[in-house]
Amino acid sequence: MGISEEEWERLQKALEWPSPDQEITELSESTSPVHSKFSIVGLNQNYSVGEKILVTITARDHKNKLKRYGGDFFQVKLFNSELKASVYGEVVDHRNGTYSASLLLPWEGQAQVSVRLEHSSEVVQILKKYRESSFTRSHYNGHFEGPGPKKNRISEDVPCNLKWGADGNWIKGNCCCEYKDVKTGTVWHCERPKKLSCDKLVYHSRGDLENPLNAFEKQIFSKKLTNVLINGDTQLINVLPKTNNGKPERCRPGLTTPVPAGFYLNDVWKSFVCKTQQFNSAQTGNCLKNKIVYLMGDSTTRQWFENLERKVPGIKRMDLHTPPTGGPLMAVELTNNIIVHWGPHGVPLRFTKMPITDLHYISNDINEIAGGSHAVIVFTLFAHLVFHPLTFYVHEVAKIRQSVVSLLSRAPDTIIIIKSGNTAGYKDIFQSDWYAMQLNTVMQEMFRDIDGVIYFDVWQMTSCHYLRENIHPGPVIVANEVDMFLSFVCPA
Repeated sequence: MGISEEEWERLQKALEWPSPDQEITELSESTSPVHSKFSIVGLNQNYSVGEKILVTITARDHKNKLKRYGGDFFQVKLFNSELKASVYGEVVDHRNGTYSASLLLPWEGQAQVSVRLEHSSEVVQILKKYRESSFTRSHYNGHFEGPGPKKNRISEDVPCNLKWGADGNWIKGNCCCEYKDVKTGTVWHCERPKKLSCDKLVYHSRGDLENPLNAFEKQIFSKKLTNVLINGDTQLINVLPKTNNGKPERCRPGLTTPVPAGFYLNDVWKSFVCKTQQFNSAQTGNCLKNKIVYLMGDSTTRQWFENLERKVPGIKRMDLHTPPTGGPLMAVELTNNIIVHWGPHGVPLRFTKMPITDLHYISNDINEIAGGSHAVIVFTLFAHLVFHPLTFYVHEVAKIRQSVVSLLSRAPDTIIIIKSGNTAGYKDIFQSDWYAMQLNTVMQEMFRDIDGVIYFDVWQMTSCHYLRENIHPGPVIVANEVDMFLSFVCPA
């Protein structure tokens, strides 16, 4: 994985998640969203802005029996639909069937508590099992092209996948063409074409998803038991105004991300990390003057590219003769000398058909950037890695970290931002949000001690918003993410 044994132990400790204390063989023994309840401890008639309330959750099975162990995946938030206000609450697992969440009251007016059972502990146990198994949940295609026997151009499509671990996690034997990235060590392999040679791989595309669940596991994973609001104290909480003399810090690298990291009010994200602002079109152009912005990763950073494309006055997308959603993409504004790049990370990647030469590992791209005060780098790595072993993700992050440290050594005034994974609304064996949350933990832990790097916790921003969760957050969320980004590039 490219890390020390000590660091791996620390990561495992950070990722540790309780599991059922015995094998579950009946659906009735799993957590029930109908019988599980939440309550507000010592609810008062009035509160002041800045105070907290304590919410307790009691998990019960389908026979209405109290669960003896923890491991359920709950999401908690406080909200006011009329004010378009909401705030995230972190859940503490007491490992005995009870949970608690301390919720900040950050706005004046009224508020309500919402608690969702995303997954029962029994489902999380299944998610863990298949994350590290050799079962291939995500398949990919390699498209080969080249001269055929009659010198006419022919094509062949074959299955491809990641080669990782002792068993290769895929097909065995001398079956395949192997493509090893020299710098990262990552090995991609494709079934050997019948007519064309291995060097004729031209395009990559996503393939089918394969469900590993048996009949009983599918029962536990059923939609009626997944991502369900549970009953509890839904009465309105009255929050009175309070004079706040505290001034937020100027946005800069090295700031810690609290929980909550901020809250929404009137659809605007109010950060607790630092002093953020809303940027209009002219301010955005001024902020990015003489900057080169490198956006890397997946379609969620492409959303940032598209937002800036709409927001920066006079910016024009260059025709790079690449797919509009697959990229790479570039936009330029000549008057203020602004350049914005976006490109997807290397395989594994579930995109539609595109040239494999356009897929670059993030660490390799960072190594090619000189850096400096004009350079702004944003990367994310989560949505396409949830299908593969956690150990591979650690390997990829270790390589990126190495590249980031080198870049900051040669150009310490480079702005580097890590965009965390967001909630995606996926609650299945393929792309569960629980997987994404665990990857966020790895990324945050592995960059915790790296000075000069900014970590954006967009998970909190998407999990508490009123918009339905989506792998591609709605425009209002993306706009708030980009304003956060600009607040670090041009701090007030």
